[in-house]
Amino acid sequence: MSTGLAADPLLAWRDEFPGLDRMLHFISHSLGAMPRGAERALEHYARTWRERGIRAWEEEWFDLPVRTGDMLAGILNAPHGSVSMHENVTTAQAIALSAIEFTPPRNRLVCSAEDFPSVLYLYEGLARRGVELVRMPAHDGRTIREQDLVASIDERTAVVAISHVLFRTSQVLDLAPIAARAREAGARTLIDAYQAVGTVPVDVTALGIDFLTGGSVKWLCGGPGAGYLYASPRARAELRPAFTGWFGHAAPFEFDSGPMRWDDGPRRFWTGTTGIPSFAAASAGHAIVAEIGVPRIRAKSLRQTERMIRWADEFGFRVVSPRNEVRGGTVVLDVPKAEAVTRALLAADVLLDFRPGVGVRLAPHFYTRDDEVDRVMAMVRDEAKARA
Repeated sequence: MSTGLAADPLLAWRDEFPGLDRMLHFISHSLGAMPRGAERALEHYARTWRERGIRAWEEEWFDLPVRTGDMLAGILNAPHGSVSMHENVTTAQAIALSAIEFTPPRNRLVCSAEDFPSVLYLYEGLARRGVELVRMPAHDGRTIREQDLVASIDERTAVVAISHVLFRTSQVLDLAPIAARAREAGARTLIDAYQAVGTVPVDVTALGIDFLTGGSVKWLCGGPGAGYLYASPRARAELRPAFTGWFGHAAPFEFDSGPMRWDDGPRRFWTGTTGIPSFAAASAGHAIVAEIGVPRIRAKSLRQTERMIRWADEFGFRVVSPRNEVRGGTVVLDVPKAEAVTRALLAADVLLDFRPGVGVRLAPHFYTRDDEVDRVMAMVRDEAKARA
């Protein structure tokens, strides 16, 4: 029986996502459902380009990344003007890291083996420039222990670059002691919050971190190409990114050939010409998440993922993700022949995914009904049995 609005008021936003009635959508950890507003925004972008031409820059486009960043700032409890928009997390982190002086003896970057590969590749590249990587290994079950990260930070550490929610297992790291130790040691903090923002509350001001990166593809339902970088007021005042461009200049339309004069406001960490269509499309999802509020989304997520874990126990599946509130928005199941099960379910319009070494990943979101949780778990069970 379907969950009604009285029992689940967040379903009031379900009609804003027209694709949900044609599929079981359990992949918001990878690609959130598309809101109606994204299509309208892209139509408006195309019409503006056609009808206003070059005037669109002055009338709308130049300010759009600032407005988009300020919407995200509200979700992060960050000051307006502190979030800049970028193509993806890798680019955003590269910009932030380009502002750090890795001068020995303070030339260490602390990260973990469970961070997303894209940023780990970026950190490896820094090693060619004299940066010493300290990559914290995982314990059994791919668990990262906060106390290990805290112990690895010392006066040789320039940056602590870690994930808030681990992408494979959905483990939520407690950032507070890590950020506190980094401040004590004089190190900067760079958080990859892609798997957190939109489903796990994040308060950058309370945490006192320097940088946070994320994107709109997943829980924010904003589509690809709309990554972002939060830079604290202190970091913005003190740091000058070497990876920069003309839109980061204090007066870009003077076309000054240099030396570079960085903007003191929200454009300080911008680079070149911005991805207007992606930022326009992302705003609809951001607005919905902001209107609902992440704490309400988190409460529903914990309830529905707990429901999934109870089914997994009944069906005899090993649960890889944490069972308590250090679980993000995803349930990870060690299902026999998980890759084949995933392919079969995708063919049946069940959206989920598979990661080597951990198994099937499933994620309800604020638009998911309880009966859909029950259905998807039964379908996983049946596909696994068929391949036993």
